[in-house]
Amino acid sequence: PQAAYRGSVKPFVSFNAKQDAELLHKAMKGIGTDEDAILMLLASRSNDQRQQIKAAYKKAYGKDLVSALKSELGGLLESLIVALMTPPIEYDASQLHKALKGAGTDDDVLIEILASRTGEQIKEIIKVYKKEFGAKLEKDICGDTSGYYQKLLVILLQGSREKGVDEEKVEKDAKDLFAAGEGKFGTDEETFIRIIGNRSAEHLRKVFDTYRKLYGSEIEDSIEGETTGNLENLLLAVLKCVRSVPDYFAECLYKSMRRAGTDDSTLMRIMVSRSELDMLDIRAGFQKKYGVSLYTTIQEDTSGDYQKALLYLCGGDD
Repeated sequence: PQAAYRGSVKPFVSFNAKQDAELLHKAMKGIGTDEDAILMLLASRSNDQRQQIKAAYKKAYGKDLVSALKSELGGLLESLIVALMTPPIEYDASQLHKALKGAGTDDDVLIEILASRTGEQIKEIIKVYKKEFGAKLEKDICGDTSGYYQKLLVILLQGSREKGVDEEKVEKDAKDLFAAGEGKFGTDEETFIRIIGNRSAEHLRKVFDTYRKLYGSEIEDSIEGETTGNLENLLLAVLKCVRSVPDYFAECLYKSMRRAGTDDSTLMRIMVSRSELDMLDIRAGFQKKYGVSLYTTIQEDTSGDYQKALLYLCGGDD
């Protein structure tokens, strides 16, 4: 049976690309821009439909829709609308490129994307990255990172986790992880990254349960006690995604807002990239963990048309 759709943004039912292109053209024509019309339309179309609107717009008006939108909008709303207009894999690739090519490295972006995407998605991202930026993602990552953190990123970049559960290895993996961390003086990082980087999610969930039964503590506690910095952050992100990708994103969204100043780039990236995948599950996880809805939190933390667009992507209050 078909799994239930868990995105907040669904393909628009009576979709007509030519009509939508005309509506956007009208919203941008003349003096002033009808931001409301633009964001309402684009936030209620799927990414695939937005690509069709882009093509219809070019055909009708002889210019690029994204460039037209950029010239009419500004600030955070512009960034959000441009993100919505970008195909998902291209968007991930561009976010990684920006994280690596700016001054310094934005490790949060590397960690978030590589810990949460499927093997298939990662392989596609690598292809698009090469095509768009004429460079190898792995080479760029290796140029910007080092040590065990780099090694684990490279393992994740292979996008080739094992499949299924190997019952014979479950207890051994749990014992090996204990011996590599809490069970010894110092830490054997190699073992952590080999097991956590390569086993399937369902296998790892069994390993973590076994670990808890054998040693009375969570594997997360061991990682927090035994590792630091980017390696610790990446291992914890992978563990959280193994347990539940939507819960991981609920936590990232909460952190992006509940601090002095909003981390808009993270907020925007997650709202855009999860809107057609698992936003309903992220909302449920958010409500359960923090006792407040994602919708209300966005309302309290953002403003203006940018806020409106984010609330459309959220898809409702819980």
